[in-house]
Amino acid sequence: MHERRTRLAGLAWQDAGSPPSTLSGIASSLKDIWDRRELLGMLTRRELKSRYKDSALGFLWSLARPLTQLLIYYVVVGQFLGAARAIDNFAIYVFGGLTIYTLFSEIVAGGTGSIIINAGLVKKVYLPREVFPLATIGSSLFNFLIQLGILLAAALLVGTMRWDASLFFAFGSVALILIYAAALALVLSAVNVYLRDVQYLVEVVLLLLMWASPIVYSIAQVAGVMPSWALQIFVDNPITLAVLGFHMTFWSAADLGIAAADLAARMVVAGVIGLILLFLAQRVFAKLQGDFAQEL
Repeated sequence: MHERRTRLAGLAWQDAGSPPSTLSGIASSLKDIWDRRELLGMLTRRELKSRYKDSALGFLWSLARPLTQLLIYYVVVGQFLGAARAIDNFAIYVFGGLTIYTLFSEIVAGGTGSIIINAGLVKKVYLPREVFPLATIGSSLFNFLIQLGILLAAALLVGTMRWDASLFFAFGSVALILIYAAALALVLSAVNVYLRDVQYLVEVVLLLLMWASPIVYSIAQVAGVMPSWALQIFVDNPITLAVLGFHMTFWSAADLGIAAADLAARMVVAGVIGLILLFLAQRVFAKLQGDFAQEL
C-alpha cells in the first residue's frame, strides 16, 4: 500500500475535467456532442413524444396555445382596444410575432429545466450534459415548423408575403433566436441545478419579454412614447430584431419604422454578439457541470 501511494504521488497531475485551454475545451465539447448525435436525436424524439403522450390530437396541441393567444390578442387588443385600426392585417402581424417568439420561449423555458428533468441520466451515465438543453431546440423547432406552415399559408392567402429579398429576414430571425436561446438555455440550465428558483423566474421574465417585443403593437407606436436613445436600445434587442424580421417577411415591408438595410445591418451585428455570448455560455456551463451529480 505504501509503495502504491508513493508511486501515485510521483505521477504527473492529470485534469479529468474540461481541457485547460478555452479553445480546446470548446472543440472537445463539440466533438463529444457530435459523437453522441444519435443520443441527441433520441432525446429530442423522447421529449416530443412525452409532451403529447396518450393524447388523441397529438402534435396538433402545439397549435392550441399560439392560436388561443392570437384569438385573445386579435379580439381584445385588436378590436376592443383598437390596435387593429393602426396596423393593417393585424392577425398576420400578431401571429408572425407570436410564431418566432414562441420558438424563443420554448427553447429557454424547456432548456432551463432540462438538467433537472434528466437527473437520473446525469447521475448514472457519462455523456456531454449539453445534449439536454440542446435537445429542447429540436423539439421546439418541430413545433415552430407547424406554426410556420400555418403562418405561411395565411400570409400567402391574404397576400402580405412577397417572394423577394425580404425572405432572407425570416432566416436571419430564426438564426438570431436559435443563437440567443441556446446561449440562455445553456447558462440557465446549469444555474438552475444550484438554484431551483431560476426556472420560476424564467417564466416571469419570458412573459415580460413577450410584452416588451413589438408583437401586438408597432414600432411606430413605441416611437411616439419613447425618447430616441431608449428607442434605439429597444430596437437593438435581438428578440425585437427577430420579430421585425418576421414581420418584414410575412406581414409587410412597410410601416415598420426601420429601413430594410438598417434592419439587416442590426441583425448581423446582433448575430456576431450572440455567437460570442454562446461561446461564453458554453464555457460557463462547462465550469458548472462538474458538480451536477452531487447537487442532483
